[in-house]
Amino acid sequence: MGMGRAGSYFRGAERLISPLLQLLVLGTLSCLSHTGESQVQTPQCRIQKCTGDFVALTSHLSPSLDGFDTEFCKALRAYSACTQRTAKSCRGNLVFHSAMLGITDLMSQRNCSKDGPTSSTHPFIPIEPCNYHSRHHHHHHHQQQQIQGAPELPRASYLFCGLFGDPHLRTFRDHFQTCKVEGAWPLIDNNYLSVQVTNVPVVYGSSATATNKVTIIFKTYQDCTEQKVYQAVTDDLPAAFVDGTISGGSSETRSIWILEKSAARHVEIHAAYIGVTIIVRQQGRYLTLAIRMPEELAMAFDETQDLQLCMNGCPTSERIEQDGHLQLPLHGLPHRPQAQIQAQKGAFTQDSASQRCREQLEVPDIYFHSCVFDLLTTGDGNFTTAAYNALKDMETLHPTKERWRIFPSSAAGLRGFSLLFNALLSSFCIMGLL
Repeated sequence: MGMGRAGSYFRGAERLISPLLQLLVLGTLSCLSHTGESQVQTPQCRIQKCTGDFVALTSHLSPSLDGFDTEFCKALRAYSACTQRTAKSCRGNLVFHSAMLGITDLMSQRNCSKDGPTSSTHPFIPIEPCNYHSRHHHHHHHQQQQIQGAPELPRASYLFCGLFGDPHLRTFRDHFQTCKVEGAWPLIDNNYLSVQVTNVPVVYGSSATATNKVTIIFKTYQDCTEQKVYQAVTDDLPAAFVDGTISGGSSETRSIWILEKSAARHVEIHAAYIGVTIIVRQQGRYLTLAIRMPEELAMAFDETQDLQLCMNGCPTSERIEQDGHLQLPLHGLPHRPQAQIQAQKGAFTQDSASQRCREQLEVPDIYFHSCVFDLLTTGDGNFTTAAYNALKDMETLHPTKERWRIFPSSAAGLRGFSLLFNALLSSFCIMGLL
C-alpha cells in the first residue's frame, strides 16, 4: 500500500489518466505539501483536502476489476462536489483551477455523467494485520479523518543501529562509540525483537574486540509468525533460520523472510509484520550488523530490558575511546610469541592506513577514522571493506539522509583523533610491533 508520497497512488487509474493530467494532479499534491512557495493555500481553501480524498478513493481501484468505471466516476463526482464547496475561498488559486480542469478532462475521458451517486469520503481501506506499514497507515488514516484539511498521512518514524569493526557502534540516536564489550551483549531487547552479539579480542594484549557471533530472535506476534531464531557465526552465515525455514507467516502472505545476497557473506532479513530490516555480513573473520526498526516498537520495553547497546550505547566502563583518546594498556603486557610479533610487524603506519582506507572511503567522516583505527589496531586489511560496507548499509537503511555523515564536531575533535593515533603508535612501539 502506497504511503507518504503522492506518486505511490493511482495504481489502478494511472493507465487511464493522460500524462498531462497525471502531472497536473500529482503536481497539485506536491505543491500543496510545501509551504512558503508562490501558491500557498489559505486556511479556507480546502482544495488539498479534496485532492487527498480523491487519491484515497481511487488508490485501491484497478481497471481489471468489474465495476471500475462506476467507482471511478463516483470518486470524480465526489471530487467535483468538494471543489465546488470550496470554490469561493479558493478564488484566484491556480492549484484549484488546475484541479477543476483536470476533473472535467477525466469525466470526459471516462464518460462520467455529472449527476449521479458519489463515493463516501471515508472509504474502507483493507488492513493487512501482518504488515506494519499497512497497520500504521490504517491507524493514522482514521486519525486524519478527524482533522479538517489534514495535509498528509504521517510517515512511520524509524531508527537505525549499526555495529562493525573493533567494534564501532552507531546507536539509535546516532551516537558513535568504540567499545570493548567482550563476550555476549544485547544490542536490542524489546517486546518484538532481541539481538545479541558475541565479541572476541582481535589482538593479543589489546582491549579491542570484534563480533564473531550474532543471535536474532523474532518474538511470536499474533497470528503473523511463531518465534523465529536466526544465528550466524564466523564462517557460518546461513540463509535460513535455525529451524531450517527461510520464511514465516501464511502461504499467501509472508510476514518474515531471509534473502541471501552473497553466499556465506551477506544476508538480509525482512520482518514485514514489525517493519524491521536487518543486514548481516561477514568480512574477513568477523561479522557486521545493520538494523532498521520503527521507533514506536523499539521503545516497547520495560526497566528490566534497559541494557541495550543500540538504545543506550555502551556502558562507560566499556568505552575504549573517551573524547577521542584511546584507552590502551601500555605496561605489564604478557610475553607475546615471536611469530605473532613478526606477523603484524610494520603492517600499517598512520600514513599507510589512511591511504588504504581512502581507497574505499573518500570522505574523512567517522567511518574513515574508524577504518584507520582498525588497521592500526589489528593490521588486518579486511577491516577497510568492513567499514565501507557498514557505511553502505547505513545509507541503505538509515531513514534520514541529512544525518548520514558524522564528523568530528570541532578542531578539538580532530586533535583527539591525532592523539588517538599517536597513542596507538606509542603502544605498538612498547609492544614491539614497530
